[in-house]
Amino acid sequence: MEAQTLSIGGMTCAACAARIERTVKKLPGITTATVNLASEKLFVEFDNTIQVTAIKDAVIRIGYEVLEKPASSQVTIPIGGMTCAACSARVEKAIRKVEGIESVSVNLATEKATVAYDPHKVRVSAIKEVIEKAGYTALDASKKEAVDEDRLRKEKAIRILWTKFIIAISLAAPLLYIAMAPMITWIRLPFPKALDPMNFPLVYALVEFLLVIPIVAAGNRFYIVGFKALVQRSPNMDSLIALGTSAAILYSLYNVWQIILGNFKAVESLYFESAGVIIALILLGKSLEAVSKGKTSEAIKKLMGLAPKTAIIIENGVEKEIPIDEVMPGDIILVKPGAKIPVDGTVVDGHTSIDESMLTGESMPVDKDAGADVYAATINTSGLIRFKATKIGGETALAQIIKLVEDAQGSKAPIAQLADIVSGYFVPIVCVIAILSGTAWFIATTFNPALLPAGYYPVKFALTIFISVLVIACPCALGLATPTAIMVATGKGAENGILIKGGEALETTHKVTTIVFDKTGTITEGKPKATDVIGCGEWAAAPVVDAETTKQSDGSVAEAPGSRRLLQLAASAEKGSEHPLGQAIVQGALESGLELLPIENFESLTGRGISAEIKGIKLLAGNKKLMDERSIALDALAAESDRLAEEGKTPMYIAFDEKSEGFKLAGIIAVADTVKPSSITAIESLHKMGIEVAMITGDNKKTADAIARQVGIDRVLSEVLPQDKSNEVKKLQDEGRKVAMVGDGINDAPALAQADIGIAIGSGTDVAMESADIVLMRSDLMDVPTAINLSKKTIRNIKQNLFWAFGYNTVGIPIAAGLLHIFGGPLLNPIFAAAAMSMSSVSVLTNALRLKRFKATK
Repeated sequence: MEAQTLSIGGMTCAACAARIERTVKKLPGITTATVNLASEKLFVEFDNTIQVTAIKDAVIRIGYEVLEKPASSQVTIPIGGMTCAACSARVEKAIRKVEGIESVSVNLATEKATVAYDPHKVRVSAIKEVIEKAGYTALDASKKEAVDEDRLRKEKAIRILWTKFIIAISLAAPLLYIAMAPMITWIRLPFPKALDPMNFPLVYALVEFLLVIPIVAAGNRFYIVGFKALVQRSPNMDSLIALGTSAAILYSLYNVWQIILGNFKAVESLYFESAGVIIALILLGKSLEAVSKGKTSEAIKKLMGLAPKTAIIIENGVEKEIPIDEVMPGDIILVKPGAKIPVDGTVVDGHTSIDESMLTGESMPVDKDAGADVYAATINTSGLIRFKATKIGGETALAQIIKLVEDAQGSKAPIAQLADIVSGYFVPIVCVIAILSGTAWFIATTFNPALLPAGYYPVKFALTIFISVLVIACPCALGLATPTAIMVATGKGAENGILIKGGEALETTHKVTTIVFDKTGTITEGKPKATDVIGCGEWAAAPVVDAETTKQSDGSVAEAPGSRRLLQLAASAEKGSEHPLGQAIVQGALESGLELLPIENFESLTGRGISAEIKGIKLLAGNKKLMDERSIALDALAAESDRLAEEGKTPMYIAFDEKSEGFKLAGIIAVADTVKPSSITAIESLHKMGIEVAMITGDNKKTADAIARQVGIDRVLSEVLPQDKSNEVKKLQDEGRKVAMVGDGINDAPALAQADIGIAIGSGTDVAMESADIVLMRSDLMDVPTAINLSKKTIRNIKQNLFWAFGYNTVGIPIAAGLLHIFGGPLLNPIFAAAAMSMSSVSVLTNALRLKRFKATK
């Protein structure tokens, strides 16, 4: 299965998006096809029975564009100093000799070399050096000031739209004046006598016709796309505009012909000004809409703008500054204090502190030494470091975040399905309503002229109704209602360190009734420490196992308390474990100056503990469940265990079998994990929202209850094995609850996937993040209520947009069809219908942009 994202040009409304979706879904091998009108992207999944070119061809056939991204392995280099064809041939020959060059073309007229090359074999800087050695000047190529090529295209489209609008309005204004001034009798407006419609009707009509021609040319796209869609039986918004204005112009041309034939009364039935003003107003609406749509992706632009444009690499011991695009994995990169890290990598030399707030949201710089990972766009605050590039381009953490946000912005929320269904049928229904209402009024006014407003006769009145219905209908508002809100919300989430993976996750989050937190590393810091070592019986005071490790200066053997021996043995065994509790015991032993002993036959007992052998002594270390499995009596330390558990500490039982006589309890090592400062505040915020909070952990019940009391947890799920976490989540769902799971480890991944919403902590593992619907880049649990609030505000915004879009069309279309006129009310002029239609889309976009004011929960 393969997935592709294609940029689509030429869409104007929801009907266009629906049409492309229908066309692509009909192709063999397509499993998913989703079009986002706001981002103008087609997201498609397909199998190996179809090629991408076939999908592109299908989109192009129905009248839209597939916008190609420029190849990354091609560069255009301006060249100075060439004077003739021999010069260009010389440069071509020199470049072609360089290893890694695939093709080269030097244009003398433009003085540019277009070079296709293998970036793994040659850098652009090397190509420039060859040009310089040949005796010419390699000028700076046009820099990619925008990493976002899409932004440049949209800016160009906005400029073109504004230009067309200026042309249209500059002609529509005098056209409207010429049409209306003679009708306004209560005010004597200045008007050229040579254009008086009563005296010179043909001149008057021809001037209006000449003024409307450039306006139609400015709005030519409405006709090209609109009629093409009609022919292919998939009408869209352009079709409505094209039909309405064409009807007005053709009817007006018919009346011009009547004037030529001598029927001068036909001068009262010209509709040129309606067509001209409608096109001008819709071009205005489209321009404002394009500007607003551009603002919805500002979060992506900000993220893209974080990356530096150049990097300093060390090549043969020499510092060399190169464009970021030329950095390759394995390059050694030098970063000076105050500079940005250009790509992801691993520090090989130096010490510094790096501000990673753009990734994690944490304001405190993080210390970095040799072996530490560094990430693109983070800021080196103090020392000078050298690091080895490991991930470049689209592989960097920043690029992955950008991709995550882009994918989310292109996805659809379930709430959008209603709008999609309506949009698919909307335009054909509007066309039917326009025809029926126009026909009905023509028949009614023919038989009952009293229904006609002053100055109208049946054909003119029916045409006014027909045009008004077509022009006032707005599928754009329906199509933009959901995706624009999702784009702004996911972008706003990214600014706050909350990465939401799609519209469905964004919508579902606000429905959550129960949140389950993993304990270790989520509610707590995840950095436990050994706090108590309590020996039992003969292990209360015994010598260390390996006397060589504790010889005194006089050669005598030191006697160590049993607690030290217990800690030494347990830590030696836990050295083979990666569990945080085991690592805490190891760290505690090292801090106490104990040397770890070699172990044999180590075995990890998932969810229970470990077993190992040290110097012939068999050892078990783990929780109560492990001791019960091996029938090891715990009575001797039951009181101590209870006390430790009530203090919120996790008792780790240690049992030995020294002479193959069976395991006996040797003692307890207690490990405690401190609660994150934000946990209590976050849980209080969730309670205020009416959300139940649960905690899931492998710890024993008393320890789990102690932590729960500290932070205000409602429900405790203790002694749960990693593989059972997802079952516990399912049990909650079976109670009818919408469950969110918050975790950070590999063992949380199944539960994250099972939950209605999986939320991964940014400090967690890649597996956990992959399984989650939302990723919190910071380890701050306050981001959980922030994510829920963002979801609530977004869904409220979408509902407002849909209400406005549906409400506008529900009210507007009947008024345009003459409903008010039946009861003696006003008739809707097509010009006002066009203005209302344009503003409906703009209002929906403006409402969605209000989400940019969203603030994180404090």
